[in-house]
Amino acid sequence: MTNPSPVPEASGAYDGETDETASDGLIRALPDTLASKIAAGEVVQRPANAVKELVENALDAGAGSIELTVQRAGSELIQVADDGCGMGPEDARGCFGRHATSKLRAFEDLETLRTLGFRGEALASIAAVSRVELKTRRAQDEAGTCIRVHGGDIVESTPCAAPTGTTISVRDLFYNVPARRAFLRTPATEFKHIVETFQALALSHPTVAFCLVHDGTEVYRLPAAGGAEPLAQRVADLFGSRYEGTLVPVAEATSYLSIRGVVGAPEVARRSRGDQYVFANGRYVKSRSLEHAAARAFGALLPDGRYPFLALFLDVDPRHLDVNVHPTKTEVKFDDERGVYSFVGAVVKKGLSEAGLALDLAQTAPQAHYDEPLADAPSGGDGSALPPMPAFAPETGAVPASLPPLPTPEAGSEIASGDWGASFTALPREPGGPVPSGVSIPSGASLPSNATLPGEARPAPSPRPFRQATGPLGPIPSRADGSLMEGLDSATFEEVVESPERTVWPFRGRYLLTPVASGLLVVDQRAAHERVLYEAAIAALEGGMGATQQLLFPYTLDLPPDDRALLDELLPDLQALGFDVALGSKGTVEVRGVPADVSVGDERAALPDLLDRYRKSAGVLQLSSRETLARSLARRSAYREGDILEPLAARVLIEKLFTCGDPFTDPAGRPTMIRIAESEIERRFG
Repeated sequence: MTNPSPVPEASGAYDGETDETASDGLIRALPDTLASKIAAGEVVQRPANAVKELVENALDAGAGSIELTVQRAGSELIQVADDGCGMGPEDARGCFGRHATSKLRAFEDLETLRTLGFRGEALASIAAVSRVELKTRRAQDEAGTCIRVHGGDIVESTPCAAPTGTTISVRDLFYNVPARRAFLRTPATEFKHIVETFQALALSHPTVAFCLVHDGTEVYRLPAAGGAEPLAQRVADLFGSRYEGTLVPVAEATSYLSIRGVVGAPEVARRSRGDQYVFANGRYVKSRSLEHAAARAFGALLPDGRYPFLALFLDVDPRHLDVNVHPTKTEVKFDDERGVYSFVGAVVKKGLSEAGLALDLAQTAPQAHYDEPLADAPSGGDGSALPPMPAFAPETGAVPASLPPLPTPEAGSEIASGDWGASFTALPREPGGPVPSGVSIPSGASLPSNATLPGEARPAPSPRPFRQATGPLGPIPSRADGSLMEGLDSATFEEVVESPERTVWPFRGRYLLTPVASGLLVVDQRAAHERVLYEAAIAALEGGMGATQQLLFPYTLDLPPDDRALLDELLPDLQALGFDVALGSKGTVEVRGVPADVSVGDERAALPDLLDRYRKSAGVLQLSSRETLARSLARRSAYREGDILEPLAARVLIEKLFTCGDPFTDPAGRPTMIRIAESEIERRFG
């Protein structure tokens, strides 16, 4: 006799007679070991998550000094040593139990929560997928306690000698979950995430001393900041001297919400969001909404495509803040999202005004030079746009005394999803040879490497089959108008490249116009150049043959640890593109050569600017690292709007465009050219 199927058959399965025992045994409680591993997958996705949980526990324990030691970017060892309150023997054993916490006793405690950890999942989850050793001692105890846990099972619990506080060592993370371990990125990438986590935690508690050691090298040693401006001191210690003297203090308090912190002056704004930190009741949170509010307050002061430095601390009654939104506790929800958004913008605007940086901020359209669409700000529950930020008068420093209430807490919403791929496109500039004698080109531009002088023999370009640009997720959509692209094919290619003396007219420093048999070809010179440079960069990355211009006077850069970790990860590809760098200690990098197409005077900015662009693009574009790097290099190196090309450079650009695999769109899918048919021109003239 066969067992009945647990799933009813489609035909007549429910004909009025059911077997109540047919599904018995389908529902079972998960074994504790399996449940712990599943929980670990939610809480600990990479070594940086474990670092965050362990350091937050140390801060909750009242530590005045915390030392973080990692080996092989945390995959071999994560050790956190603190001088906090420590634990007794029973607590040391009990802290590894699931949902074991010292922070909550009743539901009401959740409404007044001000600690960083509270769920009681972190240690249990970490211990389930690693080998953990805990040594801890309270000040009143003569001996400490040592607990060893392997894969979630306590294998040893003994007295030991230990200083006051707690030292916890996590070894072989994900050793018993090989699938999770296989998904870890390169050590450079994982260490970059650890550095970013460490920076946020150290910034959130400037009066606590921090130290970070990686593979035996001391990366950070931050003394407890004191004096009148501990936050400014901690920012300088963490991110270097570039922020000294450029930080603008902001502060304001109401009965509902108070804000304090600093923002960076416009001249230190970066191309990526890496240096934007928002804290809610001491907890580091990721809030695109509040970052957007602060950036809008800069208005036209903020250069295009740049993001200001932010370190903003929001203090709000815990009853108006939900921290139990995400397992990693990096997301929070306010019951008045729109009011908080408006208040943050007004306070930052006031701080800039008091610092003398408010160039008619009250009359400046805040979003004019901020490259995120305004739709990304919070919107009403019905999809309507929010009202503008509260009126602000720089001369009076008026800030709203209270926040306007919403009809219901549900009226606030998350940031509307925008076309991030369009806003964050970053691209390459191909190797270019020396400028031919007697030919002038605009500052910041260079001729392609195969440019020839008038009258010289010109090798015939070899066209490649046209193809649509693709990425790991499939074809990159083209925004070209199909009707305007008709007639642009191999025949057009032959006509363009076989007419070396063809006339090309520049138009408004942005477009190139040239006649073709079927009408008039209009080329967007920047989009075309980005396509050419992108494909040249991809070829260089695949072949490792990027041209380098050696610098007569090499220079040294002091990179912050996160940039240094990113440089280590990208170093082989950067060398393939033409960078010649020598890595020093403590984040120093000697730049001895740059890609051949980097313009004179731009050598010092080329490498840090490229790293910024890469980080900005990598956060939103699901492309390979090489594609992202090629986009970033092309974007920063392409002709700028307003560059007037000489006839030779213009013709060479059009010819090289038609030798690309996809000449009709730039790497972001925007059209590089359109064709205006002769019949259309004749129709217009009647």
